[in-house]
Amino acid sequence: MKYRKREQVNYWMSYADLMSALLLVFILLLSLVILDYRELLAAKEKQIEEVVSVKTEIIRALSEAFRDSNLEIEIDQQTGAIRFPGSVLFEYDSAELSPEGKAFLKQFIPVYLKILLQPRFRDEISSIIIEGHTDKHGTYMYNMNLSQARAYSVLSYIYSSDFPSFPERDIAQSLITANGRSFSQPLYDEHGQYDPERSRRVEFLFRLKEDELIRNIEKLVTES
Repeated sequence: MKYRKREQVNYWMSYADLMSALLLVFILLLSLVILDYRELLAAKEKQIEEVVSVKTEIIRALSEAFRDSNLEIEIDQQTGAIRFPGSVLFEYDSAELSPEGKAFLKQFIPVYLKILLQPRFRDEISSIIIEGHTDKHGTYMYNMNLSQARAYSVLSYIYSSDFPSFPERDIAQSLITANGRSFSQPLYDEHGQYDPERSRRVEFLFRLKEDELIRNIEKLVTES
């Protein structure tokens, strides 16, 4: 009887040893996972810092280039988007570039693309977007067509025979696109009130090759 009890005790001790060993293995694996995660996180943080640094440099270069310009533009210091009122380029409710608008683009485009596509930044740029925006007057689809037509008019003029040649013309051709946004992204005044005049605009934006990666990381962090 005593022998059987001792055998039972030995059995449960072996089971406990097994569970302890499994727990130790689990702890070791968890430690490795945490270490790998920390290394990955550190690498991603460094990557984000580098991307932010490049974007900051581009925004600073754009701000300096247009600081003393007589062009009516607004530079978003967070994103680098350059916007100007639609009235600079078009008559109200029209997608045909005005003579003043053509003169504006002749001044703006060569300087803008020279900065973005200089050797320092060229390999970092994934796309350059011309965006048309409208106010809320009219239907969504009417304004979508108008904003798209305006963006396309700008792009079409840049690559027309009437536009002066510039060194970055061919390089930019593989990067630049034109999009309409209707009234989906209205702008507001300093009091937080909807501003239809500012909302009627054209924007030039650039995207870096790592922007999508940063957005995925931000989404991951937010969901965590």
